[in-house]
Amino acid sequence: MAKFLLKSTFTPEGVKGLVKDGGSKRAEVATRAIEAAGGRVESLCFGLGEYDTYVVCDLPDHKTAAALAIAIRAAGGVDTRVVPLLTPQEVDEAVRKQMSYQPPGA
Repeated sequence: MAKFLLKSTFTPEGVKGLVKDGGSKRAEVATRAIEAAGGRVESLCFGLGEYDTYVVCDLPDHKTAAALAIAIRAAGGVDTRVVPLLTPQEVDEAVRKQMSYQPPGA
């Protein structure tokens, strides 16, 4: 399983739905969608800022994360962005990999 951050912003129609349904129902809907995709929600919070919701979850792979985001956005009401997350151990593995790169102008 891979870890992802789903950042979402409600559209004007989505805000109307939020007012009608409430936050708990929207959280349940999001959780069910993630679980139906084979994932697990670690945390789900509403925010007051650039994004309206933040969900940290585990999903089977990047294709599943993309499919979930596409389905959510296609349904309307919410604009969702997916951010792959790395564990500290995955970063440890990444920094041990030998990479070759030439910076611009070098």
